[in-house]
Amino acid sequence: MCGNVMEKDLALDIAQRLDRILQTRGLATVMTRVGDSYVSLAERAALTNRVRNCIFVSIHFNEGNRAVASGVETYYADHQITTASPLVSWLPFLTRASGQAPNFESQSLAGFIQESLVTRTQAINRGTKAGQFFVIANVQHPAVLVEGGFLSNQEDTNKLGNIDYREQIATAISDGIIRYRDLLKERQATLAVTTRSE
Repeated sequence: MCGNVMEKDLALDIAQRLDRILQTRGLATVMTRVGDSYVSLAERAALTNRVRNCIFVSIHFNEGNRAVASGVETYYADHQITTASPLVSWLPFLTRASGQAPNFESQSLAGFIQESLVTRTQAINRGTKAGQFFVIANVQHPAVLVEGGFLSNQEDTNKLGNIDYREQIATAISDGIIRYRDLLKERQATLAVTTRSE
């Protein structure tokens, strides 16, 4: 909470907008929460791991030490658990020991979403970053954590108070997801063509 703005309310509002947009575009969705209720990080990861062939998007808003900090950024876990690795990934020394390959799928998804966020909102581009946040490191699917602005920055907070701006954020995340899905379809088509020609 910054002032009278609560992160949980903004995150749910944008998630509900994203849910509506994705369903309109023909994608099935599952929300980790639909109302003002608390769902633990472990429960969110467990729910995601029970869904087949999905991606996970966690929506948040930053708070900075300096009031001038502003912009959007998208995180991906450098390493994630696998079905054979029930590792608690947020413990850095265990993550390094796991020897897992870098997480290119989540990194690609983060890049598409970040690019769309900056294009649609014209917010400062803070880039994509690796971060071992529990909720994205402990799912078995491509996963990202979106930081949609700084609640500690008055200009960002004013923008986030605008319904149209929140719709732009949701639309941008949707655009990034669609681009990622299209890339997967293109890769599958290429693999199918390569397989048939051999």
